[in-house]
Parts: sequence; C-alpha cells; structure tokens
Amino acid sequence: MAGGTTSETAVGGMKSKIDAAKIAVRSGIPLVIASGRKKDVLAKILDGADEGTLFVAKPNKLQGRKRWIAFFHHPQGALFVDDGAKKALREAGKSLLPPGVTRCEGEFAAGDVVRICDLNGTEFARGIAKFSAAEIRAKKTGARGTRPPDDLVIL
Repeated sequence: MAGGTTSETAVGGMKSKIDAAKIAVRSGIPLVIASGRKKDVLAKILDGADEGTLFVAKPNKLQGRKRWIAFFHHPQGALFVDDGAKKALREAGKSLLPPGVTRCEGEFAAGDVVRICDLNGTEFARGIAKFSAAEIRAKKTGARGTRPPDDLVIL
C-alpha cells in the first residue's frame, strides 16, 4: 500500500522506507520509522518511548553473500515456477530443476541475479542464474539444476 512520492523536495516516499526496513530486518538490524518533524523524536525512541513504527530484526539474518543477492542487485530477468518447485525451494531447500520452470522473462546471462516468481507472478526468491535466458528457453540445461541453493535467497 505504501507508495512513492510526487513531491519535488522529497526523496522516495514511504515505499523507500519500507524497502529499507526489509533490508535492515533481514540483516538482523531493528529499525524504527518515525516522524522527523517531532522535537527530540530520536531521544524519545532511544529512551523506549512509543514513537513511530518498530520493525523487529529477524533472528535468522542473511549473511553477506545472500544479502547481496537479495537486496543489492537489480534482477535482470525472472523465472516463473510451478507449485511443486516453489515448495521444494521454500520448504526443502532444494535446487531449482528445469521441469519446475514454466516461463522465463527478460534477457540475462549465467551469473546474473534473477527474480523467482510463482505462477501468480509473486516474487518469493532471488538467485544467481546458472544458465542464460536463451539456454533456459531452449531447454539446453539438461537435467542439472538451474539454481544451486547457495545461490538462492528466499525472500
């Protein structure tokens, strides 16, 4: 529901704040979004006052490489996967196998970061492509997985 901004003097709007909060909490860092117009708001937050919105850090924080994959790279394309592949990735930590990929969007090379989406188009993971978009579309990946678990981050 959070949107950007149309103001010429503002930067990013609430959407950019929420995006920053996602990065912080997945990195193990708590965050408060509060009004910068209130007097002494930072001191009040540090004193434990009920100010703003607290985003609690996740206990299973992402380490450096996975944090880089998840947040600091603009995805070059997307892979859409069936429900079985989504379940195997999310619940069992398995590799993404070619039969689970239903569609490939964008042009990307092996080594590029791509979005992993379910059949509804909802992104649930990001990963480093083992094969190019052309190889995936041409089904030149063989039976090998298209994404090792170490190169994949569940969002």
